[in-house]
Amino acid sequence: MSGDRVIAVLIAEDNEITRVGLELSLKQIQGLRVAAVADGGAALEAARKMKPDVVLMDVGLPVLDGVEATRRIKAEVPGTRVIILSSHDADDVLFASLSAGADGYCLKEISMAQLEMAVRSVADGAAWLDPGVASRVLNAFSAVSQPPTPDLPRSIRSESPLSQREIDVLRLVIEGHSNQEIADKLGLSVETIKTHMRHIMEKLAVSDRTQAAVKAMREHLI
Repeated sequence: MSGDRVIAVLIAEDNEITRVGLELSLKQIQGLRVAAVADGGAALEAARKMKPDVVLMDVGLPVLDGVEATRRIKAEVPGTRVIILSSHDADDVLFASLSAGADGYCLKEISMAQLEMAVRSVADGAAWLDPGVASRVLNAFSAVSQPPTPDLPRSIRSESPLSQREIDVLRLVIEGHSNQEIADKLGLSVETIKTHMRHIMEKLAVSDRTQAAVKAMREHLI
């Protein structure tokens, strides 16, 4: 568990006041080792060198924007998890970030206690979506009809491949719950939740929890 180890956190934020404030605040939290950079190119270089557990990534960065920096970090440093920390809550920014491989999405109005929880959860392998963003995205997808992505397999385009239990698990993933929390809510073991997640990812042809959540929402599977 992340609470029993030191989590290396890299902050990528071009606003000096925000960057310094985040760095000083996170350094006060036991178990976090924190560094900070001011642009997306520096974030990529720092990620290559220090291989942080978690990157807190702003979207509107110079040199490389946060979405592209996330995509390249996830490709080149696959063990690193990325949380987008942004003032933008528009769906296009959210989905561009998640499609680039981000493991979490937090709004900058988040409290420090919630941010610590997000960092620890993502470091432990969970996805994290700001509850306000998650609820707005779910509402948007339930209200607006959208054609399926054309390159999806026919089995996914035609009908949901997920069981009701897998849908229940995926909804809780979207809400930002860890495997342990999902297990507690559904009255199942953590190993059972991991098995469900493995089956979900196999059925949706994705490689991680966040991609599974994004694809399920895009294709109206939940």
